[in-house]
Amino acid sequence: MEDAPRKRKTYTPGEALQKIASFCAYQERSHKEVEDKLRSYGLDEEEAGEITIRLVREKLLDDERFARSFVRGKYRLKKWGRRRIRQELKMRGVSEFCIKAGMSEIDGDEYYRNLVELLEKKNALEKESNPHKRRQKLTLYVTAKGYEGEFIQDALREVLGTK
Repeated sequence: MEDAPRKRKTYTPGEALQKIASFCAYQERSHKEVEDKLRSYGLDEEEAGEITIRLVREKLLDDERFARSFVRGKYRLKKWGRRRIRQELKMRGVSEFCIKAGMSEIDGDEYYRNLVELLEKKNALEKESNPHKRRQKLTLYVTAKGYEGEFIQDALREVLGTK
């Protein structure tokens, strides 16, 4: 006997509104996340659109607020760089206007301190003894975190004490 494909539960627009309101109240969400979730509830485009409009009207959904919250969290807690944050926001369907608003949450001095702190921690754990390869590994690590080249070079000089 074959397993029947699992059927997703579908919701009425009223049930979906209640579920999605809780989803939005729990943490900030982007329009795209909400639309994807509504589609997974089995709603058509029109029903999903009406619910989205209602969420915006009731101030449960706001892409600018989402972008600001996202940026604060990723740069303060995960210590991501600007490039990675911008890329993630774009993937979440956030507009350029809202991305700019979100990026304004980044304090330049704190941003640089985050980078130096990341490099110091990674440098203390790095086993590579060849100075060139060590520098390369540290650079790769913070590049993957989304930091920009010019900041990385300055911070590396500071951490490694080189010219």
